[in-house]
Amino acid sequence: MKSAVETLNPTRVRLTVEVPFEELKDSLDAAYKKINQQVTVKGFRKGKIPARVIDQRFGRGAVLEEAVNDALPKFYTEAVNEAELNVLGQPEVDITELKDGDTLNFTAEVDIRPEIQIPDYSGIEVEVDAIEVTDEDIDKSVEQLRERFAATSPVERAAGDGDVVTVDLEAKVDDEVLEDGVASGVSYTIGSGELLDGIDDAVKGLEAGGEATFASELKGGSAAGREAQVTVKVTQVAARELPELDDEFAQLASEFDTLEELRADSRKRLANMKQYDQATQAQERVLEKLLELVEVPVPEKLLEDEINTRKHNLEHHQLGQMGLDLPKYLEIQGKTEEEFETETREAAVKGIKTQFVLDELVKQEKLNVNQEELTEHLMRRAASSGMSPDQFAQAVVEGGQVPLLVGEVARGKALAVVVESATVKDTNGEIVDLDDEDETEAEGTDAAEAAGDAAEAKADAADATDSADKADKADKGAEKTEG
Repeated sequence: MKSAVETLNPTRVRLTVEVPFEELKDSLDAAYKKINQQVTVKGFRKGKIPARVIDQRFGRGAVLEEAVNDALPKFYTEAVNEAELNVLGQPEVDITELKDGDTLNFTAEVDIRPEIQIPDYSGIEVEVDAIEVTDEDIDKSVEQLRERFAATSPVERAAGDGDVVTVDLEAKVDDEVLEDGVASGVSYTIGSGELLDGIDDAVKGLEAGGEATFASELKGGSAAGREAQVTVKVTQVAARELPELDDEFAQLASEFDTLEELRADSRKRLANMKQYDQATQAQERVLEKLLELVEVPVPEKLLEDEINTRKHNLEHHQLGQMGLDLPKYLEIQGKTEEEFETETREAAVKGIKTQFVLDELVKQEKLNVNQEELTEHLMRRAASSGMSPDQFAQAVVEGGQVPLLVGEVARGKALAVVVESATVKDTNGEIVDLDDEDETEAEGTDAAEAAGDAAEAKADAADATDSADKADKADKGAEKTEG
């Protein structure tokens, strides 16, 4: 077999392959054997039909087609390996010449990973938010805790802001009650915005036994997105009573004896949260700077696949769970379809570039992933997917996604290396030392993913592979290549 490579652009090549006909012998034998098992010829036992009879009855062309389809993936893979190409996705194969008994010539156009030069990144400087916990922040935190310990007591008066009402609901669309539009004994805090648009105005001023009807666009259920006439009947009005902010409250709501100790703990927790946010912000901004330093050509086919995958995940997974379609989502977001298309393309480009750059860094820095790191990452992914670690691990193994997770961890470690070498200052001009952040390296992968994601929730293990990750798979013709 002879092969040659022609570079069409930085991310695509054309392979020209010439195969001597004798190298098709094994595939021809397999083709005759396969056809033997599929057909019946009078006078011959099944599986014992001579090759010449198959040629006469069914045509030599059918045998050649079967043999070539069987052989192409092997010859394509040999040509790829010989040229040391890092291919992406399936090739476009064209048989240019097939002479029975003489030769098989074909071409294969395929995307490849671009060659990337990582420049010196030690001079990267970024600015992040300073860690500041104000008294107002603590007041808000304590007040939220106080709200959770509020008591309610029934009152015989009209409902008002902040009251908790128990209501029965009935929703009609086109004067017909929806099967899933009836609910009884629903508890609702007026002003919380946690139920239906318009319900606050409807129930305010009503006493127990009162009812009202209002129009509201349904956010979920069988008639999601449609306007319904909703009848609400108040069965009870209860006033919320907040506990006094004193030492007794601290003992009720926490393990602390005094309100001062509770507030001190709130300050510490808020500082830890802001420190984590600061580290994540540093990672994302360092990544932005790194991408600006590197020229990364993006394969167009890979980009289109990534865009389509993001749209599919948004429409059929995220929006579907919320009972929305894309037009309604864009209306809520205040975006035009053109703006959505532009943002999705930009996010896809960024995601692919991020993966290419971090993968190159993994090679450059000779980074490896050990079992403990992989297990920790798997636990985090399981938690974000809502699955148990055992369920997630099983789905990962059955879906052949272990290499994908290894790649995610390795890219996280690569990003951590760049962050460690960067200069990070807060808005007060102070140097931020991220070495004490236990989660910096562990969360590096999440920062890398976040930088490339448009509005995508973490995928379940069963379909965790998105198109950007297809670059890891570099399928070299393991499946049947269509001519």
